[in-house]
Formats: sequence, structure tokens, C-alpha cells
Amino acid sequence: MEIVIKDIDELPAIAERLIELAGDRKLWFFTGQIGAGKTTLIQHLCRAWGVREAVTSPTYALVNVYDGDMPIYHLDLYRLGSLEEALDMGIEEYLYSGQHCLVEWPEIVGELASELDPLRVHLEIEPDSSRKIVLLERNYSG
Repeated sequence: MEIVIKDIDELPAIAERLIELAGDRKLWFFTGQIGAGKTTLIQHLCRAWGVREAVTSPTYALVNVYDGDMPIYHLDLYRLGSLEEALDMGIEEYLYSGQHCLVEWPEIVGELASELDPLRVHLEIEPDSSRKIVLLERNYSG
């Protein structure tokens, strides 16, 4: 499934639609080039789940925890170089928590979480600067 976003004002409705499509899946993997809008989309998802605090990129902290209708873990693994580093930072605690876990740059943990059936969301920047959200096939393989 593909969704093209021409205006940022469309994001609240798109976030609601993605939540509906996710069903009971709580693990989400976000891929796409820097600046494609991963964190911006996550901000709107968190708002839809009742988060009122600022939702920011956890690039340096690695993990932000938000209080909404339930705890939400927002991870950015961009700076990690290996699965071992992810394990050292306690990635399994978040992936297997049963809470909403939103992971940017998940490539290094894809195999670890494949049995959890994450919703894979890929964002692309289009030539006209609009964004395309692509929901990828189930079962992430890296």
C-alpha cells in the first residue's frame, strides 16, 4: 500500500489510518533516507495515541519514552553499528515489551524482531518534495 502526502496537514488523518491498518501490531519499523519524515510521522502517531509532551528524535538518547494512552517507546538506531550494540543498550526489553515500540533505522535488529511481525513503514521523498509512505510486506528481513 502506498500513500502520497502533499501537505503536512494530511498527517493526522494518515496517522489514524496507519493505526487502523496496524491492527494489534505494536512494533513498527520506519525506514527511509534522512529527512524523509520518519520522526514527523511518529509525532503524529504519538498524538493519536494521546501523547501530549514533545515528541523528538532520540538520535543521541537512542530511546525516548512517551506517556500516552499507554507507554510508547521511540527508538532511533541510526548511530548503532551492530546488533551487539543494540543488545548492549537493551533493545530486547523494548521490542518484546508488548507496548508500542516505534523504531527508526531498524535494519540492524530486523532478524531479531522478525517473529514479532513489525509493521514496516518506508518513507520516500518524491521529486516534487511530497512524501510517499509505503507499507511493506509483513516479516521484516533487513
